[in-house]
Amino acid sequence: MDSLEQRMKHWKIFEEDLEERFVLGSGAGGQKINKTSSCVYLKHLPTGAEVSCQETRFRERNREMARSRLCDHFEEKAREDKLIRAKERAKKRFQKRKPSRAEKARRRRTKELRKNKKQMRGRVRD
Repeated sequence: MDSLEQRMKHWKIFEEDLEERFVLGSGAGGQKINKTSSCVYLKHLPTGAEVSCQETRFRERNREMARSRLCDHFEEKAREDKLIRAKERAKKRFQKRKPSRAEKARRRRTKELRKNKKQMRGRVRD
């Protein structure tokens, strides 16, 4: 639980910011799972992130796992944001680079073709 507390502190997830509910379980596990409220639902109020966990028949273990999943959610979101920022930096770097000799030649050739095409549209004189 020590590392979980550290993860929660790192992502600034405080117990007072969590809305926790216990819901009746469902699925495999027999009657016991269907009769007890061992499924844990967590909602992080500042961000609106929601997590539910029904991995085990034990409420306390599910509470711990739900908090761990919430931390995983924030880590995944941070990883995605970092990746998006890296892609944007790479795109800007690519756009600012100097064009190659071949690319310059291709542009000149395209402009020349366009110029010739426009000249052909001119008036026909007898």
